[in-house]
Amino acid sequence: MMTMPTNAETAVFGGGCFWCTEAVFLKLKGVKKVESGYAGGQLPNPTYRDVCTGETGHAEVIRIEFNPGEISFGQLLEVFFLTHDPTTLNRQGADVGTQYRSVVFYTNPMQEKLTREIIQKLNQEKVYDQAIVTEVSPLKDFYLAEKEHQNYYARNNNQAYCRIVIQPKMEKFKKTFGNLIQ
Repeated sequence: MMTMPTNAETAVFGGGCFWCTEAVFLKLKGVKKVESGYAGGQLPNPTYRDVCTGETGHAEVIRIEFNPGEISFGQLLEVFFLTHDPTTLNRQGADVGTQYRSVVFYTNPMQEKLTREIIQKLNQEKVYDQAIVTEVSPLKDFYLAEKEHQNYYARNNNQAYCRIVIQPKMEKFKKTFGNLIQ
């Protein structure tokens, strides 16, 4: 039996804690699926505990399956760059370590080109007080995070971390990108 094409593309972003980035991207029109995981390191099949040591080289990332007919990779990048601090090396707020670095793992040459162009444009326009330090690397492997890390914010929005860290990001996101929210 023939399968119909899904018209889906994949984007992989790391912008600090994957609980925060996942919560934002799950709300976008055209995004079909968001999964938390790990990428960019040397250890095969890492666990959350492994990655938290900062010694595996992996970053906490999200893998986004999206329909480019509904939302473009460029729009995803815009949301990515404006919902975290891409100017802090290996840090997002109180989360410190290489596992929290700002990174785009591209899946094709167009994604790499567009990411580099947007970084250059944001730097030229001085959108931030400091230069963007976001890593731009090819995606080699993606390792799905444990089940308890998937859809974390929706399942735990009353926890202190979610209320103090994620909720303010979600409110800013809704104000800035209301037209892209499903």
